[in-house]
Amino acid sequence: MTSSLTTDPFVLDDAALDVLFREARSLNTFSDEPVSAAQVREVFDLVKLGPTMMNIQPMRLLLVEQGEGRDRLVPHMADGNKAKAESAPLVAVIASDVDFHTSMDQHFPHKPGIGDMFAGDEAKRADIARYNTALQTGYFIIGLRAAGLHAGPVGGFDAAGIDEEFFAGTSWRTQLVVNIGHPGENAWFDRLPRISADDAVRTV
Repeated sequence: MTSSLTTDPFVLDDAALDVLFREARSLNTFSDEPVSAAQVREVFDLVKLGPTMMNIQPMRLLLVEQGEGRDRLVPHMADGNKAKAESAPLVAVIASDVDFHTSMDQHFPHKPGIGDMFAGDEAKRADIARYNTALQTGYFIIGLRAAGLHAGPVGGFDAAGIDEEFFAGTSWRTQLVVNIGHPGENAWFDRLPRISADDAVRTV
């Protein structure tokens, strides 16, 4: 059997791969260069094309600019993440919509009424929405990099507090906070080791 490996397995050039993966890092400090909500909306319009289960598309974004909205967000961040959330030009609170099933006739039109199968089990919907939102979050971070922006995702926050602060009375549930901007001073930690393909990949 001949190997399917090639000397250049990627269709993107090295410059693009560097931006998206090799040189991309989670950002810890930010310059004063602004980031607009309009820029991030354009990123969303690209990354929404990534696949989700039955095209449910549960990821929702709350873009929090500097000012009153940020003042409401920062108290819900863990102490180690407050400074990042305060200083980032723009912060995205990534949420999942646990009522994704109500839009399935629109997003999965060849199966009319299929959303009804999820209607009676909110806990199951929450699990499905969480998993697929995590999938979409990966697309979102890559999309930010493709737009020349940098992402600093953080997991230390009071999700219930953010939900009460911004999403009370809605079906949105906080999943992740992503600080967005351009690198400031000492923006990156040293890159940590990554698992090898030999350890992570099996073929049967």
